[in-house]
Amino acid sequence: MDLLFTLLATVVALGLLVTIHEYGHFWVARRCGVKVLRFSVGFGSALFRWHDKRGTEYVIAAIPLGGYVKMLDEREGPVDPAELDQAFNRKDVKQRIAVVAAGPIANFLLAIVAFWLIAVFGVTTVAPVLGPVTPGSVAERAGLNEGLEVIEIDGVKTRSWHDVNLQLIRRLGESGQLQLLGKEEGSSVPQRYTLELQDWLRGADQPDPISALGLTSWQPQITPRLGEVSEDGAAYAGGLRKGDLILAINGQPVTDWVREVVPAIQASAGEPLVFEVQRDAERLSIEVVPAVRSAEDRQVGFVGAGVDAFEWPDHMVRTIDYNPLMAIPVAVNKTWDMTVLTLDSLKKMVTGLVSAKNLSGPITIAKVAGASAKSGPESFLSFIAYLSISLGVLNLLPIPVLDGGHLVYYSAEWIRGKPLSERIQAWGLQIGLTLIVGVMVFAIYNDISRLGG
Repeated sequence: MDLLFTLLATVVALGLLVTIHEYGHFWVARRCGVKVLRFSVGFGSALFRWHDKRGTEYVIAAIPLGGYVKMLDEREGPVDPAELDQAFNRKDVKQRIAVVAAGPIANFLLAIVAFWLIAVFGVTTVAPVLGPVTPGSVAERAGLNEGLEVIEIDGVKTRSWHDVNLQLIRRLGESGQLQLLGKEEGSSVPQRYTLELQDWLRGADQPDPISALGLTSWQPQITPRLGEVSEDGAAYAGGLRKGDLILAINGQPVTDWVREVVPAIQASAGEPLVFEVQRDAERLSIEVVPAVRSAEDRQVGFVGAGVDAFEWPDHMVRTIDYNPLMAIPVAVNKTWDMTVLTLDSLKKMVTGLVSAKNLSGPITIAKVAGASAKSGPESFLSFIAYLSISLGVLNLLPIPVLDGGHLVYYSAEWIRGKPLSERIQAWGLQIGLTLIVGVMVFAIYNDISRLGG
């Protein structure tokens, strides 16, 4: 059932993104007088097909991993002389630029709509108040302590842990000072803290910026009763099961999941821990060897288990919403910020500041689609928006075979007054195809490696 749900969420997400992208091309092409022969969502065998009164064929195909708009074009086949004025290649260069650019622009517009809906309906989140700060960490050296609420990072307001994480991601791989504004509970005067970064998380695989600084989120005392145990994790392999109440670890009594259990697990990467647990009427002793995960310059243990849901105190809960009018600039600014962040991340990946192993392919996209859909409409809309921005940015990269490559060709034609030679365009096509296929293979390899890990 989980697999079916994940597949459904993936099809819905990718189907929506592809449809919106291709509709952008379609809508502008029609308004530029270009005849559209086919509008296809997906590749492969057609599941459904129909025609409109203008002769355009609409296709929903079996493989929902892309789509295309086929336009009348003399370069792709003979054209009836009576329809030459409707051929794409006969349109002036500005019209061709508009048609090509419309697809990525449609993706950015979709992201704006998604962020607008989130802003209007509102998000309930937890205030970014610090829990225990890791001894010897960057955060502790800067003077941060438990109970401090993070108000700003590098001058940008942080109203949730999501905001905190995004601001920290911007600094991956960098050196320098990170400025944090925080406020102690009961105080009305915020304090400024300076965190020193040195090649921070440079080249790290799957970096966790918050924990890498030594930060944790404040949480109420959480009874260490397991609410979930992953069947492919160390906890399940050792014998822990859902519903187990952890009483002690290596003979030391524990009563709180975050302050006692999690630190003990993280500090024991690859080393056996003996859990004493209460299971129904039995008291059991179970040995578990935490798996190893890299975090900055240290090894962290994890076991693949979590606790039941718990209630947050009212003063820690924030509801963020806007009226429909005010939500418009919020959505536009959010889309712009995420676009800049995506471009900056690509730049850092190319220069080696961010590991290329963070590049994800269709398997990871499917897993995130399923997880976000299970988390609720707000999470799924956020996923749609982020993926739509990524698709828009990717398609605008100046790589032949992508929309951005065509825009480079047409811009050069506009400047020169004539098209680039077919030889140059053919070379560009071969280079572009090689690059795109190579990136796709590498992304899928990363996906499989994560599954193996």
